[in-house]
Amino acid sequence: MKRTITLLLCVFAYNAFAQSALNKKTDKLAAEVEQRMIEWRRDFHEYPELSNREFKTAEKVAAHLKSLGIEVQTGVAKTGVVGILKGGKPGPVIGLRADIDALPVTERTPVPFASKVKSTYNEMETGVMHACGHDTHIAILMATAEVLSKMKADLKGTVKFIFQPAEEGAPEGEEGGAKLMVKEGVLKNPDVDVIFGLHISADTPVGMINYKPGGTMAASDRFIIKVKGQQSHGSRPWGGVDPIVASAQIINGLQTIVSRQTELTKEAAVISVGVIRGGVRNNIIPEEVEMIGTIRTLDTDMQKIIHEKIKLTATKIAESMGATADVNIIIGYPVTYNDLELTAKMVPSINKAAGGNVHVVDAVTGAEDFSFFQQQVPGFYFFVGGRPLVEKPFKLGGHHTPDFYIEEAGMLTGLKAMLNVTVDYMEMKK
Repeated sequence: MKRTITLLLCVFAYNAFAQSALNKKTDKLAAEVEQRMIEWRRDFHEYPELSNREFKTAEKVAAHLKSLGIEVQTGVAKTGVVGILKGGKPGPVIGLRADIDALPVTERTPVPFASKVKSTYNEMETGVMHACGHDTHIAILMATAEVLSKMKADLKGTVKFIFQPAEEGAPEGEEGGAKLMVKEGVLKNPDVDVIFGLHISADTPVGMINYKPGGTMAASDRFIIKVKGQQSHGSRPWGGVDPIVASAQIINGLQTIVSRQTELTKEAAVISVGVIRGGVRNNIIPEEVEMIGTIRTLDTDMQKIIHEKIKLTATKIAESMGATADVNIIIGYPVTYNDLELTAKMVPSINKAAGGNVHVVDAVTGAEDFSFFQQQVPGFYFFVGGRPLVEKPFKLGGHHTPDFYIEEAGMLTGLKAMLNVTVDYMEMKK
């Protein structure tokens, strides 16, 4: 028995040494590629492209992967690129994902590589900007591919590099994003066992990594409520049924669903009306009002209950005022759910990448279509710091704003994290 225990300890020690040696190798190669990774990021930032229109971006990604000898698939989910790197030894298939689309935002940051790109979105002229950090995600995954391609003989498994378009949502009337990628079989041939993704954060200091087991980002659904009344002269509201006043009551009623009818100690929830349209003239009470809003939930059972309560609240309030309400709820992104077992296994890997500067955080009510991948295979999604440690002489904006800014020093932590979770998972599964 003593001999057996000694042998097991020796095997464990050898495995730990081998894993440490691989991590040291990835760290060295990561440092070597860092400057080019930053240059790639600046190029993508200067020339951003909107969802399902990432043609040049895809070309650059595909050319880079091909230069590394990686098998490349293009035109996946319209403009997506997938690279397949088969390691020198058998093992699991690991998916690594980066989103590649930009936003209809006109940039205001003073960086020399600021976007000057103009485009049309919803029939309106607009600037185009990587105002959520997807340019850093692309560059980090390209760098990850370069490092791992140099370690091909050491890899115990296969890596699928998934460069995904349209994370911010496909244009009206089009399919796109992770949902379409899954539909087209991106997780098949070879079948992906686990998938990892990251998001740069303008609110998190450089060098830090944040994560949450379980539900980490919210499901995002959209609702459209059409309230119909009876048109009348504004001076004689009793001569008709006012859908504007009914809509005002409905908006107030929707807020009580969250504040009085939802178990908020279980998970957070949000209902917000972002658009309201009705009427053409100050003295005409219109026949119809339309309101459009968003629903954010972190629990699927709560999601279903809230949907039903929105329908009940809107229709009954309208009915009480002599109007009618038609409620349409469009299901969007599911909850971004970090598999509990996988997350626990990979925390040491991100700890090494961030030098122990890793924190468990609360759930975020923003949404991510990485969740569609996680519905199919276990996934782990984490946040990498991009906020400067030193004050800047210009305004720093949050995500989706014209002043959004990322400190590029944070990208190296993201690169190391992606490398570590990949190599370490392969070592665990041998």
